[in-house]
Amino acid sequence: MRRATHVAQYEAWLGEIMPVAASYPGHLGANVIRPADGQTAWNIIIRFDTLEHLYAWTQSDVRRQLVNEIAPLLGEGDHTEIRTEPAFWFTPPAAHVRQPKRWKQFLITLLVIFPSTNLVPAITGALLPSLKGTLLLHFLNDACVVALVVWFWMPIVTRLFAGWLKKA
Repeated sequence: MRRATHVAQYEAWLGEIMPVAASYPGHLGANVIRPADGQTAWNIIIRFDTLEHLYAWTQSDVRRQLVNEIAPLLGEGDHTEIRTEPAFWFTPPAAHVRQPKRWKQFLITLLVIFPSTNLVPAITGALLPSLKGTLLLHFLNDACVVALVVWFWMPIVTRLFAGWLKKA
């Protein structure tokens, strides 16, 4: 966005384009990530159940027309990035697949978080005793727990319990 004065226009445009995107087959939802203070880039995440449905939306005439309407306000134009990897642990791979029950998501997440939040501080405390009680050690503990959960534990545990998660 070139100027802060264009934010209201852009918000109004989002209010116009989002329902149109939602009307396309396979639409699973959308998120708007507004720019942080001092930043200008907006991120709009739109999810579809298949690449075919996504391409039907991104290549549609109606989307092209709506993007052309807002293009003069975009400092660097429209940048579309397509990601196919799952962004969330419990997001079904297709629209017709049921999401696991919330209580199952809770138990799986607790199964991963509880030991991680207890083991990591014990290990970092033993390795870095001079940092005990400091904000830096808390930050390191949190960073280690999040990294373990996101990149190590959750991919393993969700695969291991996939049958149970999908059961009615």
